[in-house]
Amino acid sequence: MLAAGVLAAGGVTGAAVAVRSRRGPAPPASLTLATGPRGAVFLEVGRDLAAAVHALSPGTRVTTLVTAATVDNLQLLATSAADLGLASLDAAAVDARTLDGRITAVSRVYDSLLHLVVPAESAVRALRDCAGRRVSVGAAGSGTEFTALRLLGLAGVHPSAQVRLGQTEAMQALDGGAVDAAFSLTGFPTPAIRALAAARPLRLVPLVEFAVLLERSLPRVYASAAIPAGVYPGVPATETVFVPNLLLARPGLDDAAVELVTEALLSPDSRPFWSHPDTGRIDVRTAIATGPVTLHPAALSWFRAHKP
Repeated sequence: MLAAGVLAAGGVTGAAVAVRSRRGPAPPASLTLATGPRGAVFLEVGRDLAAAVHALSPGTRVTTLVTAATVDNLQLLATSAADLGLASLDAAAVDARTLDGRITAVSRVYDSLLHLVVPAESAVRALRDCAGRRVSVGAAGSGTEFTALRLLGLAGVHPSAQVRLGQTEAMQALDGGAVDAAFSLTGFPTPAIRALAAARPLRLVPLVEFAVLLERSLPRVYASAAIPAGVYPGVPATETVFVPNLLLARPGLDDAAVELVTEALLSPDSRPFWSHPDTGRIDVRTAIATGPVTLHPAALSWFRAHKP
């Protein structure tokens, strides 16, 4: 189900001075970037990237879309309703449109960590405690939904209800008692979780014991990680699972557009435009590691020319 909506168009925040001069084919007049829902890191990272692209090429109008995130974005790319989109690697790695090379990768970006959020006083201490309870598994068409359902299925845990809510709506439902726990596959800090943690005590349920189970189901995609203490007010460090995220390009996106976006994403000169901590974690040394998703030829050329 598509949930795209225009968030910002052209004139994105950021300096209106090119980061560096460019040569070669003329940059595109416009680009559309599919991000994620309000209250999510995809949306904030998308804003940062839009600002960096606009600064590097002031004549390029960048439109960012509010979407349900990963699965929604893959559909938008496949139908050319978006030129670029953010997606988690696990969903992208099993999508026929990436496996056959129609949708290609521009770069690996940052990693999303699987959060399972509960009120501090909750009886949910482990994933198995979600059995028989109402659990938000993410918005329909999101990476959260894809990964949460995969994990619940592999672990054999059956909530009484799988509620599909976006980041902000899930935290509102958790606060009001409409759900007992909420999954969120996201970077950190996630705005919606941080806002609720500042208003009431929360906990994150450890999920690291399932890293091997997930990895066996889809090799070279999942690994263990920790959400540091203090990322969310009053929430201690929590061990969990991470999934890399990719920036993807629609079928047929031309070399000039991909060259521009790769430069804007990975050039050190773009650092002033990264306002969210996760954008600052994008690393040119790992950006080429896109797993089974083929790199766009122009992105591959950029990596060869800028090998660190």
